[in-house]
Amino acid sequence: MREAQQRAARLMERLDLMKDPVCRFLDLQSELGELAKELLKAGDYGKKPMAPTGPMAEELGDCLFSLLALCSALGLDGEEAFARAAQKLETRVAQTGRADSGR
Repeated sequence: MREAQQRAARLMERLDLMKDPVCRFLDLQSELGELAKELLKAGDYGKKPMAPTGPMAEELGDCLFSLLALCSALGLDGEEAFARAAQKLETRVAQTGRADSGR
């Protein structure tokens, strides 16, 4: 993941795209909305089982890129953040038997 984050950061730098974390976050939100639209279309708005589609994969890739760009804009290591989140989830399930936070 570190390599992917570095690649995203290099591309953002080369293309002189906005680096402000708020803009990066809003871009991620926008991409998540586009993924949501593809998910709804793929499942015909809940009328049929969902199957993966090319546009769905493309939008998911855009989301991943945007998330890694946000990590870089915030000066955070995405791989480290993921490792902490995975450990937190494993600990929670071991302690409570549940994946959710119970909130």
